[in-house]
Amino acid sequence: MGEDRHASGCDLSATSGTVRLSGRLVCADAAQSAAVRQHLDTHLRLSRAEPGCLALEVWQTEDPLAWRVEERFACRAAFDAHQRRSRASAWWEATAAIERDYAIEGG
Repeated sequence: MGEDRHASGCDLSATSGTVRLSGRLVCADAAQSAAVRQHLDTHLRLSRAEPGCLALEVWQTEDPLAWRVEERFACRAAFDAHQRRSRASAWWEATAAIERDYAIEGG
């Protein structure tokens, strides 16, 4: 059986190379939280369509200024491509000042 390669170049039959980001966006005020809300749908749609994106969820917690973030990518290359794309997006422009409290595992 040959390798199952995705357009990202990742071997999707292997799970050991997956990259997982888990953490929070911590807004300083209601305006920052509103910026997340305003840009979130587009960010999720574009991110989920990226090659190698296995899962990407962002949701508001009980704290109106905190947003939970969970991402999983098939390999480091796919995760790195996501980081580059998102940093060149309207999402990043609107949310760059928001504190990010993330842990990244794998890859």
